[in-house]
Amino acid sequence: MPDEPKTLDPAATAAETTARPAGTTAVAATTAGDSPAPDRAAPPRRWPLGLVAVGLVLAALNLRPAITSLGALLEEVSQDLHMSGSVAGVLTSVPPLCFAVFGITAPRLARRFGPAAVVCAGMAAIFTGLLLRPFVSGTAAFLAASALALMGIAVSNVLMPVIVKRYFPDRVGSMTGLYSMALALGTSVAAAATVPMTDALGGGWRLGLGVWAVLAALAVLPWIPLVRDRRADQELPTAAVPAAAPPAAAPRITRSRTAWALGVFFGLQATGAYITMGWMPQIFRDSGVPATTAGVLLAVTMVMGVPLAFVIPRLATRMKNQGPIVVALGLCGLTGYTGLFLAPAAGAWVWAVLLGISNCSFPLALTMIGMRSRTGAGVVRLSAFAQSVGYLISIPGPLLVGVLYQHSGGWGLPIALMGGLMVPQMIVGTLAGRDRTVEDEC
Repeated sequence: MPDEPKTLDPAATAAETTARPAGTTAVAATTAGDSPAPDRAAPPRRWPLGLVAVGLVLAALNLRPAITSLGALLEEVSQDLHMSGSVAGVLTSVPPLCFAVFGITAPRLARRFGPAAVVCAGMAAIFTGLLLRPFVSGTAAFLAASALALMGIAVSNVLMPVIVKRYFPDRVGSMTGLYSMALALGTSVAAAATVPMTDALGGGWRLGLGVWAVLAALAVLPWIPLVRDRRADQELPTAAVPAAAPPAAAPRITRSRTAWALGVFFGLQATGAYITMGWMPQIFRDSGVPATTAGVLLAVTMVMGVPLAFVIPRLATRMKNQGPIVVALGLCGLTGYTGLFLAPAAGAWVWAVLLGISNCSFPLALTMIGMRSRTGAGVVRLSAFAQSVGYLISIPGPLLVGVLYQHSGGWGLPIALMGGLMVPQMIVGTLAGRDRTVEDEC
């Protein structure tokens, strides 16, 4: 082992990102012409890769607790704030709405302030929103505090693949797996621990939700020194663009069939994920499962992503076509929803596991974002496009489930809708998984 920790040379990494397609292995050495000439007046700083990895993990841990902690206590929050089923459906639709609206701003913010600075601000927004949410007394204020936290999650969602591509261009699959695993871990822990913590703190939902602000505060810390790497970060969107690229190349991503297929696939898997996070505990509770057990069942669904989120991206980067993985995950989801329709309480643990496997379409989608573009700048645009389009598509899902549940008087129709969406998800996911890049199609 070398005596010095491995560090990052931002200029060299940007050159490597430009020269190599996503998901491929870095070459052992580069020629003198591979790197841009150094800036003698202001040489870029060198940052330990370990610090970036810690920041990625802590950020990923905070990308879902704001949502799954609320799902576990949705009934208590709804009763205390006097929400109807339709209003609760609106509440569960707020995450994808915020992700779509604010996620599209991430590339511009990254160009102006640097990706690390934007992620740091995103973590601060999550902390502030989660800290304020327990102290509000009305539905509107609760939605506003939630939206602030979700705004931070939105920009960080988009920039996670960008950070990976920027700092770890030769380890896209493994690093995507690492932060996807951390994301799944944060999601599942929040789902499982929120109700027990609420009981331990006296039974009030406000403390049960507010305690997650502590984890968000910790996530801000590793990004603070990386913010000072401002100059190197600002080079990302331009340094990774090939010299021959025309000035009007950025808008042309809308002409790519793969980009649209990836956006729709992202949207359909997000629809299923947010319906699951927002409503699955209530489905189990209405079938006679105790509240604590319902939270644990959601945690089981989420925790399936911990090992699989590490395995699936690595497997995907070794395959030219990711369609078979898409179909396998879709079939697990279709089976899980069928079981939830026929016997929600009797086979609860099995359905939770199958739906957890199906939800691993999320890390697969993130991996394909990195693989469907050849350059760092392309990943920025594709990540923002696919996630914004995807989250826009996912907005009606949780709301529609709430409306159907309220007006049909049961879960049969909403669950049938969830299962039916798996079919188009498998179709567009197979199209998005084909071996091609958006640059070629544009």
